[in-house]
Amino acid sequence: MSGNPEKLRVAVLFGGRSAEHAISCVSAGSVIAALDPQRYEVVPVGIAPDGRWVLPDPDQRMTITDGRLPEVSGGTAVSLVGDPAARGLAVLDPGAAIGPALTEVDVVFPVLHGAYGEDGTVQGLLEMAGVPYVGSGVFASAASMDKEFTKKLLAAAGLPQGDHVVLRDATGAVRADPALLSAADRDRLGLPVFVKPARAGSSIGITKVTDWEQFPAAVAAAAGVDPKVIVEAAVPGREIECGVLAGRCDAAPEASLPAEIRLRKGVEWYDFAAKYLDDAADFDVPAELTPGQTAAVQEAARRAYLALDCRGLARVDFFLGAGPDGGDRLVINEVNTMPGFTPISMFARMWAASGVDFAELVDRLVASALPVGGASSAARAGDAGRPAAR
Repeated sequence: MSGNPEKLRVAVLFGGRSAEHAISCVSAGSVIAALDPQRYEVVPVGIAPDGRWVLPDPDQRMTITDGRLPEVSGGTAVSLVGDPAARGLAVLDPGAAIGPALTEVDVVFPVLHGAYGEDGTVQGLLEMAGVPYVGSGVFASAASMDKEFTKKLLAAAGLPQGDHVVLRDATGAVRADPALLSAADRDRLGLPVFVKPARAGSSIGITKVTDWEQFPAAVAAAAGVDPKVIVEAAVPGREIECGVLAGRCDAAPEASLPAEIRLRKGVEWYDFAAKYLDDAADFDVPAELTPGQTAAVQEAARRAYLALDCRGLARVDFFLGAGPDGGDRLVINEVNTMPGFTPISMFARMWAASGVDFAELVDRLVASALPVGGASSAARAGDAGRPAAR
């Protein structure tokens, strides 16, 4: 157990089995650095690409260095204990000398992006284990990860999205077959279109199609990431993002000042390389919007957060363009329940511009995951055997 009963033991989960493994490592490195060692005992837990959970080696790289992406590899094997009474981790390596300090954790911060991390799967595992965790629950995580169902729920709440088609055959089964996009669909969507894996992020597997001859290859690329493929009409407009945080003390969710992504000349769209490897975009934080536009973006972001039953945090991405009547047209592109999480990521930068620095942001998220009045694991251990207060 922790030597300081006032410290909270926070297990930071990172890596994972998705194509966004490396970005998760980078995000987690920033979260770990922001957790004040005077207040928190941090337990880094890496998930290797093959799904192994490990306490990573001390030299685990958590940054993109000279274009090389980080990856979880070696370490001491651990597993989440399924018994809710245990609330923590068990060491799997026989003879590993790490002591009993990892038998219980107070909260898990799952800094995981993509499949098996942001899609409700690890959230379900943590629910069964009875361990509090940062971020949205099973349903919101799954619904926000699947672009088809994100759009359905946002539409039910009266929030606008662009036109799209999910590739399905006559029986309703999902099939990544280019022939399933009918001539009528093509006419309605127009060109360009974006062909996407329905359940992925960081622009992985996405192709911008400007000629229908490119379409079969684009479908194959998307299906290589996820068997459900969605085809979206391009939405002209400025790329605007807005962060949402759970309100304090059960208050309404709060929205940050919005930001804008401006692609540099010669960059066609905001793909993986533009996001993480190339110096391809400029960021206006906050965005140059009118007060009315800012308020509209913030209100739509809060409504999207609530429509999807999100918890803790979310980043809502928009296109802001001209409507048919000459006014603004605000379209939601997607909702991210665990956005990129470094001090230079848009989520953190938007909150910094809104008066919440990175360390405070991490503190608020950890606090939002804990039950009211939750004690640290060490404090609970010290209370074991004492009569309950009356």
